[in-house]
Amino acid sequence: MRRGWDRAPGVLCLALSWAALCRSWEPADAEAFGPQSALSDVEFAVAASYRGPGNNDTRGNRELPILLWWSAGLFPHFPGDTERVDCARSSCLVTRQRKVQLQRRTAAIIFYGTDFRAYEAPLPRLPHQTWALFHEESPMNNYVLSHAPAIRLFNYTATFRRESDYPLTLQWLPSLEYLLQPPAVSLQEKNRWRRAGLAPVLYMQSHCDVPSDRDRYVRELMKYIEVDSYGKCLNNRQLPERLENTETATGEDSEFMSFVSRYKFHLALENGICPDYMTEKLWRPLHLGCVPVYRGSASASDWLPSPRSAVLVDDFPSPRALADFLRQLDADDAAYARFLEFKRPGGVVNGPLREALRAREWGVNDMTKPNYLNGFECFVCDRENERLAAQRAHRRAPASVPPPPPRIARNSHMGCPLPAPGYGQPEDIPQNDSWAQMWPQDYWQSLDQAEGLESLILHNESDPSLLWHHIHQLAVRRA
Repeated sequence: MRRGWDRAPGVLCLALSWAALCRSWEPADAEAFGPQSALSDVEFAVAASYRGPGNNDTRGNRELPILLWWSAGLFPHFPGDTERVDCARSSCLVTRQRKVQLQRRTAAIIFYGTDFRAYEAPLPRLPHQTWALFHEESPMNNYVLSHAPAIRLFNYTATFRRESDYPLTLQWLPSLEYLLQPPAVSLQEKNRWRRAGLAPVLYMQSHCDVPSDRDRYVRELMKYIEVDSYGKCLNNRQLPERLENTETATGEDSEFMSFVSRYKFHLALENGICPDYMTEKLWRPLHLGCVPVYRGSASASDWLPSPRSAVLVDDFPSPRALADFLRQLDADDAAYARFLEFKRPGGVVNGPLREALRAREWGVNDMTKPNYLNGFECFVCDRENERLAAQRAHRRAPASVPPPPPRIARNSHMGCPLPAPGYGQPEDIPQNDSWAQMWPQDYWQSLDQAEGLESLILHNESDPSLLWHHIHQLAVRRA
């Protein structure tokens, strides 16, 4: 097994410590961060000029700090590529034009985690710029971010982890009312479908080789209880022709929802295992009045509407023990119905869940609230303006005004564990197993890239293609 990696995150002395090394931005600064001509054909001067409620920022567009969206496809403004944003306390200019990367007014770069590649990072890392990470998707999309050397390169984070600066933990849960909808199919009707030949358990996946190795677990579970498996993974039943495309089943098509509601239990197994990573696989069965049989976030119980609203796979010592429990519930209507009591008035007894839904400033399919992309953009804007103001105050009176403290993301903002077999021990998995050949190696290779990128930045490199050279040098030093 590879060396341990989760060492204590130290402050990167070259690029990340605002207190010691980040220069305060002033219009009169020397041309250290790139010429003003980088903006010659970017029409910031004619960007929208208005102020939102509670925003007293009277600066013109040419005086505002710039936020650069490095992942242009995620730029949350249409149809242009440059915009003025007026947030709760201050204003910024935002753009997806990478030509402003080296411009001295560019205070922050926002990255989308799925697109973040160590070998394409914007180098050199300028000491006056902060990095912000937005990553709401599966940890499998980029394991580089699960390692401390990479995550601590960022100063602001918006991830599914509750510890992040701008948490997106409940991104797949539209509202409390979504959970409280009456069951789409009554228990009596479910029992009728059981007598007509449906299995008690539904499994529907077309993405098979994933880090959570869920198919391995389901294959073992199938030995002890009937499971109707649709899609490409462990398929044993065919969907009605009009519903055959299970890859797009994250939508809420009424026919699809009606079909899956007939089942008592839904195998709700995430593609990646990480604290607080919960998707529609958990929330949709609760919405429909089915019982999710869940594996994904080890902290999922913190967010369930009531202690008895889902069956957690990891509460059982084996697939056989889980199957025994599900068969007992299938045969006992009263016991099964207790898992749906949260839908009754007063049934949602999870206070932190209620408060998190009430307090979040962004909405899901809610036009009265901003989406979380715009929300995080304004979060970064306001904090960058605060940082820049604190730096200016420190420069004017260094003896009496302290510099702003460094802000560095921690591993708890994103870190996810090494993928493990869905069932059994690692030593029991054959060497030629496709999962074993893919995901553990991807995880450790991602650590190499994280350490290589950290080394590039510490050595003030400007060419990201030198990543492989730095990885090699690190390996030689370790050997």
